[in-house]
Amino acid sequence: MKGAPFASDLSVVGCHTCGLVCDIMDEPGQTHECPRCGSALHHRRPNGIARAWALLLTAVICYIPANVLPVMHTSLLGKGSSSTIMEGAVEFWTSGSYGIALVIFIASVAVPCAKFLILALLLSSSQRCSRWATLERAKLYRMVEFVGYWSMLDVLVVGVVAALVQFHGLTDISPRVGILFFGMVVIFTMLAAMSFDPRHIWDGEINGGDE
Repeated sequence: MKGAPFASDLSVVGCHTCGLVCDIMDEPGQTHECPRCGSALHHRRPNGIARAWALLLTAVICYIPANVLPVMHTSLLGKGSSSTIMEGAVEFWTSGSYGIALVIFIASVAVPCAKFLILALLLSSSQRCSRWATLERAKLYRMVEFVGYWSMLDVLVVGVVAALVQFHGLTDISPRVGILFFGMVVIFTMLAAMSFDPRHIWDGEINGGDE
């Protein structure tokens, strides 16, 4: 069944910077610029998949120390202890702060792991020009973009809890190096999602890729 035409069929390309759709004529060795903002025009972001893979792998590597190293240090009446992300979530849960514990677990464990798997799926399938579930993969990409705006929730929770506890003056909570690595995980996954060109999802329709 013949679907809607692709941009390449109409000799048009969208600007990555301002979104203007421009008419171009592809000629060997010729480069094109957006008439509105002057940015270079490309049918696909140059080396987008390779760059996204590199950023995603960097995020996965940073995720290991983010879970192994302590993210906060708690001191109560002179006795101190450091805790990792999971230990902090367990401490909040056992102390009755179920909402904070769930926020930390979802934002620190469930969401990052889901983003790793989804981005790896998008990159591997696009690299093979797969035609499998193109619409569903496009929805997954939009979901990763949306979730990225909320990825620093647990970092915010640690900061707010530390400020509230210190306000009461009985206990002292301070962040540790693990929270830095988790912040790097968030940044690198967001950069990986931004580097990936979602139009690669539909390349299988153009090039006749595998299912």
